[in-house]
Order: sequence, then C-alpha cells, then structure tokens
Amino acid sequence: MIVTATGNPTTEQPEVFEYRLRARDGAARCGTYLSAHGAVQTPCFMPVGTKATVKGVLPRELRELGAQVILANTFHLHLRPGEQIIEHLGGLHAFMRYDGPILTDSGGFQVFSLAELRRIDERGVTFRSPVDGSLVDLTPERSIEIQRALGADIVMAFDECPNAQMTGEQLAASTDRTLRWLERCLAVPLKPHQALFPIVQGGMNADLRRASAQRTVALAPQARGFAVGGLSVGEARETTYAMLEASVEQLPPDRPRYFMGLGTPRDLVEAVDRGIDLFDCVLPTRNARNGRVFHPAGDLNLRNAEHARNPRPIQEDCDCPACTGGFSRGYLHHLAKQNEMLGGILATLHNLRYLLRLCERMREAIAQGRWQELKAEVLPAAQR
Repeated sequence: MIVTATGNPTTEQPEVFEYRLRARDGAARCGTYLSAHGAVQTPCFMPVGTKATVKGVLPRELRELGAQVILANTFHLHLRPGEQIIEHLGGLHAFMRYDGPILTDSGGFQVFSLAELRRIDERGVTFRSPVDGSLVDLTPERSIEIQRALGADIVMAFDECPNAQMTGEQLAASTDRTLRWLERCLAVPLKPHQALFPIVQGGMNADLRRASAQRTVALAPQARGFAVGGLSVGEARETTYAMLEASVEQLPPDRPRYFMGLGTPRDLVEAVDRGIDLFDCVLPTRNARNGRVFHPAGDLNLRNAEHARNPRPIQEDCDCPACTGGFSRGYLHHLAKQNEMLGGILATLHNLRYLLRLCERMREAIAQGRWQELKAEVLPAAQR
C-alpha cells in the first residue's frame, strides 16, 4: 500500500518529498520518506547535532551506524557562526560534510529553556543572547528565513512550547499563538529541496491537543509531515503518552509524524506503538559523554566501580564499534573516570547504534506482523 503526501504550502516546488507507507501492525507503522538527499526508512531515530556536529562522531561514522537523518539547531547556529556564513559555505550539507537528509529545529524549544532571559509577545520572542548578552529578536518569519539559509531538508515551524504546569486561559492562549505563528511561517518561501513541518501543541490538555492538531492540519493541509511538540518537558510519562495519543489521532495517516525530544528505548517503542515515525533526542549522546550506556538489561553507568575489572564489552551481541572493537567495560570505566575523550566517543557510538538498531528491529517486526512480540520483548527490560 502506498500513500503520498504532495504539495508544499510555502512555494511551488518539484515533488521531492513523498511518504510511502509499507505496513501497519496495529497503530505501529513502517514506511519510506523520500527527500532530495535520500530515502528515510521509518521508524527512524535522528541523532542530534545541535551545533552542526554530533559530538565525537564523524559524518562517515553516522552513516555506518545506520543514521539516516540528523538534526541541527537554528537557535545555536544563528548565534554562532551565523546562517550567512553557513549559506556562504554551501549550506549545512556542505558545511557538515553530511550528504543525507538534515532537519533543523525552529529554535522554539531553546527559547522555552531561556525562561529567565526572554520575553514572548504576538510578534515573536526577544531574548538576551547566552553568548554575548546582546538582544536577539526571533519571529516566526525570521526563524524560517534562518532555516532557509541553513538549507536543511526539513524545517520546523516556529512555535511556543509551554511548560508542563501551564493550564487554563494561559495555555489556550499559548496554543492559539502557535497556530497564528504557523500561518506566518507558511507565508515564507523555502528553497526547492525544503519542506516545512508544523508543530502540534496544547500542553497537558487532551482537548487542546486535539483542537491544535485539527486546526494545524486545516492551516497546512498539504504539509509534508507533522510534529508533536511540548512533551517530555517534565511531565509524568503516562501523561506524555496520553497527550501523544490525543495529538496523533487527529493527524493524517499519509504523512510522517515526528515526536520531538524522545530518546530512550522504552519511549521509542511506546511512541511507535501509538503511530509515531520519527524521533530525536540529545539524551543518548549526552548520557554517553557522562558514562551512561544502553543495555538490554537496563542502563549501565560505566563510572561505577563494579566495572573496573570487567573484561566484557558493554553488550556481547552489539555490533557497534565499541563492542566489536573489544573495548572492555574495565577500559571504558577507566576512560570515564579520567574524563578521556575516547570514552565519550565509544559510549556515544554504542548508544546511537543501540537506538538505530532498535529502529531496524522495529521496522522488521512491523513488516512481518510481529510488533506485539517485539514490544513484549523490549519493554520489560527498557522499564528497568
């Protein structure tokens, strides 16, 4: 079965984006998302390269690990080195020496994290730069213009990300503002190889989430994909899943769905079980740099003394460079305790490969009608 997302709400373009749904097993789905820089097999975890680099990993290694799409961040790259420099040097693909699809975040979440430094109004967000303290003005139009200059394949609409405690009229007003900002984002033309993903908001209110999704689709009926934002911001995990369900049920089935900021094995499986196709998170790489690695029996902290004399690799059946290279837990413990760069690199390679291999297994299980079997296998261990 093939379903296609066509058109682009921002400019007339050649048909460079197409979504092909290959199989469903319950709400879980696998498919192919075509872009100008290659095909993406879903479900897909997207490693985060905030400042135009996935820390400690070469672009070639990302491909060897099985990465298909990587992220870069509009907010950080606008501050340094500036989108004009990146565009002058050929755009993100040439700048990073990465030839696959790239997605750029709009900067909305980073603005959310700068609560003490920013002011939000209808026009956009004004904040003090964490780099030099200068005043920065970021509007929906400016966010898209920056992303256009960066040259990513997928650009994200500029949204307001409410905190998990926001309720009532304040939350409703925030949700409405994201929709008004979306209209302004859609009016900015993109480059021929680019597509814009709108973002569903609504906080921890299921009714607002449903309304946000419905109105988002109405405003951008031909968008090449849709994102669910404003989750995994401190709320209880079960609340996350409930809000995700409320959002996804209103999104069209013939477009990819992206959960922003999701990066544990359990969360990936739970999200795919609810119909999500794409996810990203800094957690796997950030944790790796602090000595924490994924394992089927539960995460390991390589800094713990119990690993000091252990000759075994992180995981015997893992095909990542750290495990196949014969690096023992004892050695990795030593590197972590000494804050040696190699320790963070090897742990990063393991964590990324762990999630990318999980995605490969999920795609295979869905295609073969074994989703419930894989879910039952992965979730008990992932919950430890």
